[in-house]
Amino acid sequence: MALSRADTSVLGRWWWTVDRWTLAALMMLVGFGYVMLLAASPGVAERIGASSRDLFILKQVFFLAVSVGVIVVISLLPVRQVRRLALIGFGGALFMTAATLYMGVEIKGARRWLHLPGMTIQPSEFLKPCFAVVAAWLLSETRSIGWRATVAACFLFLLVAGVLVKQPDMGMLIVVGAVFCAQLFVSGINMMVVAACGASGVLGGIAAYFALPHFRSRIDRFLNPESGDTYQVTIAMEAFGHGGMLGVGPGEGRLKGLLPDAHADFVFAVAGEEFGLAICLLILAVFGFIVLRGLLRLLGEKDMFIILSATGLLTQFGLQAFINMASTLHLIPTKGMTLPFISYGGSSVVAVALGMGMLLALTRRRLMRTDAA
Repeated sequence: MALSRADTSVLGRWWWTVDRWTLAALMMLVGFGYVMLLAASPGVAERIGASSRDLFILKQVFFLAVSVGVIVVISLLPVRQVRRLALIGFGGALFMTAATLYMGVEIKGARRWLHLPGMTIQPSEFLKPCFAVVAAWLLSETRSIGWRATVAACFLFLLVAGVLVKQPDMGMLIVVGAVFCAQLFVSGINMMVVAACGASGVLGGIAAYFALPHFRSRIDRFLNPESGDTYQVTIAMEAFGHGGMLGVGPGEGRLKGLLPDAHADFVFAVAGEEFGLAICLLILAVFGFIVLRGLLRLLGEKDMFIILSATGLLTQFGLQAFINMASTLHLIPTKGMTLPFISYGGSSVVAVALGMGMLLALTRRRLMRTDAA
């Protein structure tokens, strides 16, 4: 892109202030998502009896294109507008997430989706990035209005946690809880409070183990594979072994046809079979680069709202990628969580794009921070 530093247009100012390395890494992930869509989706479309295999693929291509537009458009916003967008998005996403308890579509014993004309949406996906920014705003106000801001942030977290437990979606709750704990830690809150939050999380996990049969089943199958069905994890591990270092080649994978969620939760196994360990390590490196680059970008930052927002968004992004890849590799109990920009799913890819767009907007270099007020 040939834009002069003297260009004072909106696009020109954006190009010379946005973190172009992170933007390039995100576009690389979108490219991986497109390649993996072509590799994993056709077989899935045939297996589930989709009316048109091409339509099944084009639908995700559309969402990938939308995600690129969302990243760019949101990254153009000033800090103040990012905060306003997050507040509006949080309110709407929380309302819709609560609505799933009464009007949601039940799949595998959980109500997490709403049917809209022509599509199904998972509102909690949009709740994650918006909550991270709203919580950061409240925690950053603690220095000016006192402990009431922290109490308000904790109240919103408990509200979100209550809705997620009712769905239930323990994986989403773990991510949101980790984001909030990371923000509390970075905000400089008393370590006793952080320790109490961690202890509450452990106790909550124990309670969920005894109260939620599906949660207990996943833990038991991880600790003792013979205690239940581990079909998908077993096939996924075989796929990695079959792929070896360089893979069997694009479209040549045979085990992906045996994975019901090859296009979504277990897309990393498809990458391992067809492209090998080398590409899997490259994907891991890109995720790691985005998180580390974002944290390094904050080293010279003095605005606490920006620091906390970016910390939350990066924690969410990195943890979601870790959970997907680690569960596919049987390093942690299986969890139905998508790999950002690579797994199939419209709500997921657009919601992650929203979060990354806000991250790029918040970390743009500015000569003055007047827009952060």
